[in-house]
Amino acid sequence: MAVGKEEVEEIVKARTDKREYRRIVLPNSLEVLLISDPDTDKCAASMDVSVGAFSDPDGLEGLAHFLEHMLFYASEKYPLEDSYSKYIIEHGGRTNAYTSSEHTNYYFDINADAFEEALDRFAQFFINPLMSADATMREIKAVDSENQKNLLSDGWRMNQLQKHLSAADHPYHKFSTGNWDTLEVRPKAKGLDTRSELIKFYEEYYSANVMHLVIYGKENLDKIQGLVEDKFKEIRNIDRNCLRFAGEPCTSEHLQILVRAVPIKEGHALRVVWPITPQIHHYKEGPCMYLSHLIGHEGEGSLYSILKTLGWATGLSAGEGDSSLDFSFFRVDIVLTDAGHEHMQDIVGLLFKYISLLQQSGICKWIFDELSAVCETKFHYQDKIQPINYVVSISPNMQKYPPKDWLVRSSLPSNFSTDIIQMVLNKLSPNNVR
Repeated sequence: MAVGKEEVEEIVKARTDKREYRRIVLPNSLEVLLISDPDTDKCAASMDVSVGAFSDPDGLEGLAHFLEHMLFYASEKYPLEDSYSKYIIEHGGRTNAYTSSEHTNYYFDINADAFEEALDRFAQFFINPLMSADATMREIKAVDSENQKNLLSDGWRMNQLQKHLSAADHPYHKFSTGNWDTLEVRPKAKGLDTRSELIKFYEEYYSANVMHLVIYGKENLDKIQGLVEDKFKEIRNIDRNCLRFAGEPCTSEHLQILVRAVPIKEGHALRVVWPITPQIHHYKEGPCMYLSHLIGHEGEGSLYSILKTLGWATGLSAGEGDSSLDFSFFRVDIVLTDAGHEHMQDIVGLLFKYISLLQQSGICKWIFDELSAVCETKFHYQDKIQPINYVVSISPNMQKYPPKDWLVRSSLPSNFSTDIIQMVLNKLSPNNVR
């Protein structure tokens, strides 16, 4: 594929956004979004790799996350341990990464005058990383330490519980973080060398054609493009297929269940979850946005206002979560008072009564139009966010959306469809809940 500007529809941006954007594809099939902002003090980059914890080999849970840690260590071009991180910090920047189910994302920001060398160091993660034997044990301990910290987080514990209560043969069921047991003890007992498996995983899955890069620079687009072409052209492309994980993680045996868990932090919370069709397939129709707008509403006559008046709740949120291209969940989270905890069944009853009311009143175009107008104003008059947060918000979505919607994503519902909203609403039934 030729280097340079692609003949695609113009990328939709906010009316108040003065930045310039350009999509390019390098000869190695790396797809890149360039952003030029002459007013910025910080430059930033985010590389999203379309592989994550769902691809962990059986018996090596946490390998994708472990690889994320190891790529920070060193490269053939910059072999000094931790020199990348030190360079970023010394020049006023930050760097981090995360591993999700189907993505691994690496990102940093830095003072504008140090951006070129930082990009060169960053690119080496994906060209010639040094996954040294010396670093292997230390980074397994770092992953284990991260897991120990997660064990003290109620949010993390509840998410892991949700995964555990799913089909054992679906990758959603996996333990994704990894720990000393999954990365050292069990592999060793099976005669596996974790570092060898790590290198094998990198070579099998890390390919330019499943990577998406966002670059936020101070220079003009032509200069930024030249920089990207020079630094990232050597990432190998093995024409890796984009991975898909078909099937529902929750079968009938995982529905209509009630789970009670004792939190670490004092307090009470109720979470109600339904498996649904992913909104990404209908992002212009915005069925989850429509339903979360109504179920999560806090005004007079809303579910939350009733619960608050009764003294049963101090917060309520609703919306899509844990989504992929193949499955998704609609979630209602309610922060309960002590009295609310005693009336949990009554609260669940009120929630389903409210959903029944939505069924009876039908899908209303005027509500959709009102929501659409609010979303449009919010998008077009949004405040600028820090470059590092901006690039990280875009790169994981470049695989999911067409280029013209990379900035908009699901934030501008514009096609009213009774059938699509009704399809998701029908899923919010007592038969489909957990």
